[in-house]
Amino acid sequence: MDNNSAKLLYRIALTKINGIGDVLARNLLEAIGDEEQIFKSNKKQLMSVPGISTVLASEILHPEVLPKAEKELQFVEKNKIQIFFYKDQGYPARIKECVDAPIILYYKGNTDLNNLKIISIVGTRKSTRYGTDFCDNFLQDISSVFPDALIVSGLAYGIDVAAHKSALKNSMPTVGVLAHGLDRIYPSSHRKTAVEMLEKGGLLTEFPSGTEPDKFNFVRRNRIVAGMADAVIIVQSGSKGGSLITAELANSYDKDVFAVPGRITDQESVGCNLLIEQNKAALLQSADSFIRFMRWDSPKKDNKVKQKELFLDLTEEEQGVYDLLIEMGPLHINFLVNQLGVPMSVLLSTLLSMEMKGVLRAGVGNIYHLN
Repeated sequence: MDNNSAKLLYRIALTKINGIGDVLARNLLEAIGDEEQIFKSNKKQLMSVPGISTVLASEILHPEVLPKAEKELQFVEKNKIQIFFYKDQGYPARIKECVDAPIILYYKGNTDLNNLKIISIVGTRKSTRYGTDFCDNFLQDISSVFPDALIVSGLAYGIDVAAHKSALKNSMPTVGVLAHGLDRIYPSSHRKTAVEMLEKGGLLTEFPSGTEPDKFNFVRRNRIVAGMADAVIIVQSGSKGGSLITAELANSYDKDVFAVPGRITDQESVGCNLLIEQNKAALLQSADSFIRFMRWDSPKKDNKVKQKELFLDLTEEEQGVYDLLIEMGPLHINFLVNQLGVPMSVLLSTLLSMEMKGVLRAGVGNIYHLN
């Protein structure tokens, strides 16, 4: 086994320990410093980590943990599945900010999960023509301005699959977040759509192979749908359901949440109307209003902006940030760190200085915009 496979083995093993969730796994890594060393520690060393009891220390050292991880690693390598560990550069930066972010994500596809613009679209499984038409019209209009925006949903019946199909129809990348492993597609009737998504988009899950699409897995799935986007749109929803849970999660992550209004007599719109009434979602009518609300300026650089550049008094570090925002539009802070190659502490100081000069502003979700 080469070094890369060995590292993956111990990372997968972290998710195979009974009683150790994402938060405790991160605590272990912070305290011990290396995933392999965790499994080479003794009970006393493990129990020095906050939250690790005698029972949990025994579970970490259980002889079945590594063989289970090895079996999963074989599946991953055989099927050419990408693994994103939460410390990896390719791990979705927006999810990393969530307190309950998964330690590992399994991915099959060809699009960037750190796309500059990501929209999650979810809704009822009992969608009507009103909802599916909205998906078609909305994404057609969005694609005309931002053709590379990534559309995320859950590949479920109704609005979810309608959003994926609309994205594909408009040649936009789209990712389905699954509530099970990558050894199956659920529902099976969406297999054709899922295969098409692999060509322009992909399939993402935190669950290993062999995981059934059990009910409680869908709630866990929803937090990824909410966490990896800039904005979450609820197209249709009853008074209860997974899409309302997704909206609640998105609000807890400080994401922008939108709901498509419907007639008060339509059961499929009760949830959306309630979100709007309770100020838990902004009313969404069109792609234009969405773009204005998100302050997603046109990617084209006009002459007025070029002229403004001549009068700015910026340091070298500030100019680097400014040039990126001019070229690419509003950007997430983690993307800026990766592109500029500077420590987060240095970038935060630079951004604060630029805010004080009135050059830029911080938007929701640590997205930075030029003024």
